[in-house]
Amino acid sequence: MEEKYCQCCGMCIDEPKKFGTQADGRKYEEYCCYCWANGEFADWCREITLDEMIEENIRFVLEANPDMTADAAREMLRASMPKLRRWAEAG
Repeated sequence: MEEKYCQCCGMCIDEPKKFGTQADGRKYEEYCCYCWANGEFADWCREITLDEMIEENIRFVLEANPDMTADAAREMLRASMPKLRRWAEAG
């Protein structure tokens, strides 16, 4: 499977079950199952700001990169997340 990333949170979607779903149950490959369900953003991320999403994601970056500092993770996310579809279209 081609490596894809959620265009909201940036999570790697490496298996079909991680894709979000449309209202009719079809997989939606733009967003992950945590951000998009039943054709809309999940409650937790509907009103979240980019800065809040960056802060939410620091822990996941640190889990994957235990030698990285929180400040380095934050800077990496600040550089990459605004390029994701959800945030690029909002700006």
